[in-house]
Amino acid sequence: MFTFRICLLSSLLFLAAFHQTAIASDRLTKTSTSSQASVADPFPHVAKSYILQMNGQTLWAHEPDKRLPPASLTKIMTALIVLEKTSIDEVITIGKEAVSETGSRIGLKQGDKIQVGELIAAMLITSANDACRALAEHTGGSEKMFTDMMNSRAKEMGLRDTHFTNACGHDEKGLYSTASDRAIITEIALRNRIFRGLVTVVKDEIRTVDGKRIFPLENKNELIGRYPMATGVKTGYTSNAGKCLIALAENNGTRVLLVLLNAPNRWWDAVSILDKAFAARQDQSVVKPPAILDRLD
Repeated sequence: MFTFRICLLSSLLFLAAFHQTAIASDRLTKTSTSSQASVADPFPHVAKSYILQMNGQTLWAHEPDKRLPPASLTKIMTALIVLEKTSIDEVITIGKEAVSETGSRIGLKQGDKIQVGELIAAMLITSANDACRALAEHTGGSEKMFTDMMNSRAKEMGLRDTHFTNACGHDEKGLYSTASDRAIITEIALRNRIFRGLVTVVKDEIRTVDGKRIFPLENKNELIGRYPMATGVKTGYTSNAGKCLIALAENNGTRVLLVLLNAPNRWWDAVSILDKAFAARQDQSVVKPPAILDRLD
């Protein structure tokens, strides 16, 4: 069921236009988000740090290289490594460490058997920490060894302002990243068809291997299914990191990636910024469809 769902999603929701804007290598991506001094900053108060890229080029930014806690945006790197190192059909037996995870959870129980692909869906769609921890331990042997893998992968990408201390984004000393680095990690993750498909899902469900336990999933990214051009990707929140968001939107061949770190009004501001970005591209005003934000908090 999972494999069929992912193949269907990826074939319907993402077109060749994405691949035309993909950057050839991890290290080359860094050059498009560094040296931001001359980039315009029309929204200096929406977040402690943000960056907006249009078709791979930085258009607007505010302190994009400022080190800040990324909260659950961390899970993008977690998903990338799991997808690179495992098969979605592998079965994980849930351990006590995953069950004891705090924050956002789907309610896994010790001894549950569930496929890797199902847990990735839970981690990306509803930001489930119990699923995240189970994936990290399965892939790395322990969360500590998995975070070592995360830091090694960040180094391979040429990222000097990102460091991980856990797989799920919990507030800890030494966990930090930047808007620029988050954009790079996200672009690389979006090259994976499974990742691309999952971050567009509004609602879904996963189940244990025996089918006895079913877990409903609802995307925490409020733009998905409400903002017509939204096609991803991830939210994050902790008391230290504040409200964070990485949003991807596409319209008529224009592709916009927005990273907001510690943005108190992330939904309203994201819609406003994305609209203005598309308007700048089209050189005309973009009228927001009515009632998009009626239920956004």
